[in-house]
Amino acid sequence: MQFKENTDFDLIGLGEVMLRLSPPNKEKISQSETFEKNAGGSELNVVSGAAMLGIRSAIITKLPESKMGHFIRNKIRYGNVSDDYIIYDHSDDRRLGIYYYESGAYPRKSSVIYDRAKSSFTTLSLDELPDDIYEKTKIFHISSITLALDPNLKETSIEMIKRFKAAGAYISFDVNYRAALWSEEEAKKTIESIFPYVDFLFVSEETSRRMLQRTGTLEEIMQGYVKDYGCTLVATTRREVVSPTHHNFNSKMYYNGQFYEEAPYNNIEVIDRIGSGDAYLAGVLFGLIKHGTPERALEIGNALSAVKNTVLGDMSASSIDEIESVIKSHKATGHQDEMVR
Repeated sequence: MQFKENTDFDLIGLGEVMLRLSPPNKEKISQSETFEKNAGGSELNVVSGAAMLGIRSAIITKLPESKMGHFIRNKIRYGNVSDDYIIYDHSDDRRLGIYYYESGAYPRKSSVIYDRAKSSFTTLSLDELPDDIYEKTKIFHISSITLALDPNLKETSIEMIKRFKAAGAYISFDVNYRAALWSEEEAKKTIESIFPYVDFLFVSEETSRRMLQRTGTLEEIMQGYVKDYGCTLVATTRREVVSPTHHNFNSKMYYNGQFYEEAPYNNIEVIDRIGSGDAYLAGVLFGLIKHGTPERALEIGNALSAVKNTVLGDMSASSIDEIESVIKSHKATGHQDEMVR
């Protein structure tokens, strides 16, 4: 796998960064008197997770010029992500998107409420970005969430995909379908139109079968994306939810005519599952850039996702040393020490 050399960044993502408000201690939103404040957004989770592991990342986003916008900017910086491509909205209509997250406890499921319509990010335009940005990265990452937020933003995002691709960057795309944002019919039409530009495709089996209407075994579906659209790598995650606080996790990857898989992480103790899928992508992209092999990308992605479930907030906060330790323990047999010391 040959990446561009001497780029300013290894990974640049495009996406909205929202204010996340969560009741403490698994309280219900309808009962809680207080909220814990954090930053959240799928693409930020990816670029931040990869940056924490040790590559150079940036985020393209648009924030209101306000104290809340500055809070989000500071969280982006805390995630080790460059703020070079943050655009600030000075208009009278500026606003920051919000989402509320209620953590479940069996049998009550976790839930999300969005309040993000007409946020500053949806007004992002190409002329607000420097012309040379497309030459600056090895990988450009985006999810379908960004495509679903606004018709004009969708066209802007698709044009950015084309420009990054033309400049020699690999395109990473997460088919992160959200029924609350658009219909399956609209999503399928839009997503399939950009598949020919996608190099690294991340899509769940459920989304492949339901929204994208792919048939056959999982392996045949993954092979189909390569055959039909020319994707370089296809990865799908598989999460078994035993309860809101206990998950099993694994993934399968298809690259260069071969499938890759390892033993699942079982009985993960879930503190906060939001962002764990994004952490998987972060680990995979880091692994591809640093090691260039699907085997390493898969095991780093799986480990980072598993660990993210145990961390509060949307963004993972693991160093590569921590993840390598987790991988070593995951592969080990026999007695293991209870504590790292």
